[in-house]
Amino acid sequence: MAGSSAAPALLRRILCRSTPASSSVLRATFCSSAGFGPSPLSSIFGDGTEVANVPPLTTPKLFVSGLSRLTTDEKLQGAFAPFGRLLEAKVVTDRVSGRSKGFGFVRYATIEEAEKARQEMNAKFLDGWVIFVDPAKPRQPKPAPEQDTRSSHAGFTTNKTVGWCG
Repeated sequence: MAGSSAAPALLRRILCRSTPASSSVLRATFCSSAGFGPSPLSSIFGDGTEVANVPPLTTPKLFVSGLSRLTTDEKLQGAFAPFGRLLEAKVVTDRVSGRSKGFGFVRYATIEEAEKARQEMNAKFLDGWVIFVDPAKPRQPKPAPEQDTRSSHAGFTTNKTVGWCG
């Protein structure tokens, strides 16, 4: 069994060394999650790469996707706190199971702080997963249920349920 524990160490040493660009994503993913190579919040694109054609923010609220199931509100707040005054950090969870749905929201006091956090945290590793930070879209109001205009003469509404009910 001593050989089996040496295999991951050898693989880490090979992948974390300077390798061709085609394996840089694999190297960044493996080395960061194993605790070697780049820092845990390193980018999957490398250190100097920036994403172009990003629209400016219009709201201080950010949508964070790609979260690990192990990421909690506290971990999300800790990761985004260095970029400004954080008002809210919430991981969205399933109502029944209580497990993370893999996304969340963070809200800053100003748009400038949110922009800085988006630039610094987009495509970074958090809890071993690559997260993506985008502007939060306003919640769309749900349409009101339509009323049935057909009713009997006595003021009762007809029931349109079809099938077995019992």
